[in-house]
Amino acid sequence: MAPIFHITRSIWWSKFSSLNSYESETLGEEGFIHCSTHEQVKEVLERYYVGRTDLLLLHINPELLQAELKFEASTQGDLYPHAYGKINKDAIIKIESLI
Repeated sequence: MAPIFHITRSIWWSKFSSLNSYESETLGEEGFIHCSTHEQVKEVLERYYVGRTDLLLLHINPELLQAELKFEASTQGDLYPHAYGKINKDAIIKIESLI
């Protein structure tokens, strides 16, 4: 299975430096962590993160992810991956700075 991706602020990511898992700022509110396929990353950056310079792109191996992963329709009908729970750090195969 191809990697999935999650965009986060570097300051938020640093809060989880000593933990074995990561959770997005919206996990508690929405019940899942927003992720993207490789093809969707550019569009998500252009839609929600224009002008931001403090971003990281987490590359996640879905086969190692302990949280339930569902591909669900967005408001435009595209299927986006959602992690229903914290992301275990051993599923993160790369962290890319988008600064």
